[in-house]
Amino acid sequence: MKAMKRSTLATLINATLFSAVAGTSFSSLAAEEKTAKKSNQLEVIQVTARKRVENAQEVPVAVSALQGDNLDAYSSAGMDIRFLNAKIPSLSIESSFGRSFPRFYVRGLGNTDFDLNASQPVSLVVDEVVQENAILKGFPVFDVERVEVLRGPQGTLFGRNTPAGLVKFDTVKPSQEFDGYGSVSYGSRGAVDTSGAVGGALTDRLSARVSLLWQDKDDYIDNQAPGFEAKDEQGGYTEKAARVQFLYEGDDFTALLNYHTRDLDGSPIAFRANVIKAGTNELVDNYESDVVYQDAASRSTQQVESEGASLKLEWELKNHTITSISAWESAEIYSRADIDGGYGCGFCGQDNGPGFVPFEAESADGIPDHDQLTQELRLSSNFDGDLNYQVGVFYFDEELTIENFNYNTADNGVLNGYVEQQQDTTAWAVFGSVDYVVSDDLKVTAGLRYSDDDKDFVADRTLSPIGAGSKTIPENVSDSHVSWDFSANYKVNDDVNWYGRVANTFRAPSLQGRILFSEEVTTAESETVTSYETGIKSDVLDGQGRVNATVFYYTMSDQQLTAVGGDTNSSSLINADKTTGYGFELDTQWVLSDEFNATFNLSYNKTEIKDDSISIPVPDRDTLNVTDPINNSGFAVLDGNSLPHAPEWISNFTLRYTKELADGNFFASGDISYRSKINMFLYESVEFEGKELIETGLRTGYTWSEGDYEYEVAAFVRNLFDEQQVIGAVDFNNNTGIVNEERYVGAEFKVNFF
Repeated sequence: MKAMKRSTLATLINATLFSAVAGTSFSSLAAEEKTAKKSNQLEVIQVTARKRVENAQEVPVAVSALQGDNLDAYSSAGMDIRFLNAKIPSLSIESSFGRSFPRFYVRGLGNTDFDLNASQPVSLVVDEVVQENAILKGFPVFDVERVEVLRGPQGTLFGRNTPAGLVKFDTVKPSQEFDGYGSVSYGSRGAVDTSGAVGGALTDRLSARVSLLWQDKDDYIDNQAPGFEAKDEQGGYTEKAARVQFLYEGDDFTALLNYHTRDLDGSPIAFRANVIKAGTNELVDNYESDVVYQDAASRSTQQVESEGASLKLEWELKNHTITSISAWESAEIYSRADIDGGYGCGFCGQDNGPGFVPFEAESADGIPDHDQLTQELRLSSNFDGDLNYQVGVFYFDEELTIENFNYNTADNGVLNGYVEQQQDTTAWAVFGSVDYVVSDDLKVTAGLRYSDDDKDFVADRTLSPIGAGSKTIPENVSDSHVSWDFSANYKVNDDVNWYGRVANTFRAPSLQGRILFSEEVTTAESETVTSYETGIKSDVLDGQGRVNATVFYYTMSDQQLTAVGGDTNSSSLINADKTTGYGFELDTQWVLSDEFNATFNLSYNKTEIKDDSISIPVPDRDTLNVTDPINNSGFAVLDGNSLPHAPEWISNFTLRYTKELADGNFFASGDISYRSKINMFLYESVEFEGKELIETGLRTGYTWSEGDYEYEVAAFVRNLFDEQQVIGAVDFNNNTGIVNEERYVGAEFKVNFF
């Protein structure tokens, strides 16, 4: 211990490592630091991970919160929700649609399915309303107070489709205080990002807040395919969104009305044929981020419209709180792209490229009609004694129409395939949770939920690109499940809490009805997961450090997997007999001095499919180096593989410097995020193993105040070293890939008013 006194830095390093391994008390470390105590301490982070406002350090759930300066820095550059990728332990996000349809992965569990009725094992909840359809999940992030990520099953309180975890957004709410902000930034490729909000009292009981967003970027990707040359044909977008909220606050009653809307008009993500160098996972030598070679680029488009409304009513009784949340969400999308990413058709005897393009693939997906209705009603106790509880009911109803289109590129994009899918989902649940104080140091929680889920589905094909006739296939799947969890939180001392948690939940059955190129609707049975985790949450160095560490293990039965592509432009659902996962997470924050603050996060996730009976088709192995065993049918055997888009390592480091200068404050911040290699598909191959990805961001600026106004000017850069590599792929045709965003440089002006 004497050696630790030599420097604060040595103390911080030893405290971090020691907590991750041993989880012992840090009171002695804090005592030794009292002589060097700094004037500022870490703020207490309040979360609503259990539908109550609680100190994050006392909640027996692995939860990370992102807010304030770090949230502002990450979302610079007009980024969509994917800016959260690798910024929080065990969380990754990707998309093959671009600014819509994000796919979330927590502790390696996610869903690569690109169909518009695909369910995900990570739920997104915004202002206490579940956003079930993947298009709803792409709503822009602005005027947000806090992002919470709950890792591990959350099926008791939050319900359906949460076996991996939950991402939770809380927007800034109206208040009686007049305040707001306005922000505008300009950056690379002529991108403009503008947002603002204003709120305050309308009467002594009624307040309102209006939040607006406008983002714009011109097309900048040139098409150089022979015969289809065009300047600035892809890459641009115009994104508009708004949120209006009204809050009524009575003596024992509050009502919050929320309306939000979004309008996106832009380009889909750019697919690039043979962008992966054969026999490697490297980009080809002549890769250019602002060039494509496509024969259908001129018809590529992505249009998204969504809107929703919610009404939260809350009654404060003598010993209870009654909460009602009624919500409606609706989304529409039409996304059309050159999926093969090239031009021509080698199998048709046409000139083709770049590289060999066997056949053309120009397709589109759309949602012309979607409505989601949810209702939650719960009763929470507010007793002063040792026992408290909450009970509730939940109802979910979704009507969804999906359209699948295929086009003959050689005939100027004439429609030659059409399928309409109709899916109606009804789910309901009853749930309860009990908290009991066993002693001053020990608290336990037990939760239970009964869920019932039913899907009615029909796929109707009227036109097929492979010459198949019209076909109508009805299907119905349903299931019920009892989810449960039990957790304990033990106060080791004033600075350290130990917790343990075991939980079980499920994901309801799924259907896949993309029958443009197939003759059957595939289904997947319910998947169930049981998770075990334990960890510590500790405040160290007299409140100037925070170290949270978790270890976990889970087993999943009948995991729902999506076999995408392979030998045809189709996908199908399968169940794996068993999947296991284990790892650890480290989440830390530090006040290094009056001027320096830092965070460091690290997670390890090891996943494995354990089923020697499942195998899937793969593309032509003459052009793809598949490393899995191949059975007698020519299929890849999946037993022993890790899950797709499941990096073993995720790490993030941030450092912020603030210094008083003249009448304001100078600041500079930097962040580095790391994601280890990934498998892009269920099978393993050399070309479709995504490389490690390291992205660095910097932001520097100056803030000052004048009266009731606070101003900020800043310059920033995302992906500082222009690290570009393949982060997604299309495997049924050629080595078509999707590449991450290039370096972005910008400047911002912001004003806050009070």
